[in-house]
Amino acid sequence: MSALRRRRPEAAAADALPATGGPTHPAPEPGEDGRVALPFALIAERLRALLVERNDLSRVDAVVAVARGGVVAGALVAYHLRVPLHVVRLQYRDDTNVPLAASPTLLGDVPDVGGLHVLVVDDVSVSGATLRAICAALDAAGSTTLVLKGRPGAADLVVFDDVPSCVRWPWGPVSGESEAVSSG
Repeated sequence: MSALRRRRPEAAAADALPATGGPTHPAPEPGEDGRVALPFALIAERLRALLVERNDLSRVDAVVAVARGGVVAGALVAYHLRVPLHVVRLQYRDDTNVPLAASPTLLGDVPDVGGLHVLVVDDVSVSGATLRAICAALDAAGSTTLVLKGRPGAADLVVFDDVPSCVRWPWGPVSGESEAVSSG
């Protein structure tokens, strides 16, 4: 396997960026619209602390991000772990967060991650259905799931399990534009 696809397991600990000493910001409160505006610095801080804290992530060979919502988070994780990023598209909910089908449907090709240990990343998970569908479709040696926001148990790792309301992500549309609600 090429060095771009697989790292030495011991490389992750040496390559990981140092933690900032733990989160320094409390969980933000919902705004007038009922959603929590999570600042980019807080997202990056908590994500970095989690990735450095979790020694078992040293065996991750690649990140698989769920498009659309998980691409930014997946890119951040892949950068910190210094592994390749793959993107998977699927259809499950519309822009108002209403299910379009009884279960998620994969769109397009699934990345070739056969024999690799992958970290599947999304922005939000409530039930875990999307994450389970992707993990089942991958020919990976093993998979771990990570979401930025979700209920405990919806993913293996949840960065913001202390934010119960919907979220306004800093990389979302500018105020006044149509907003996708992949934040509930």
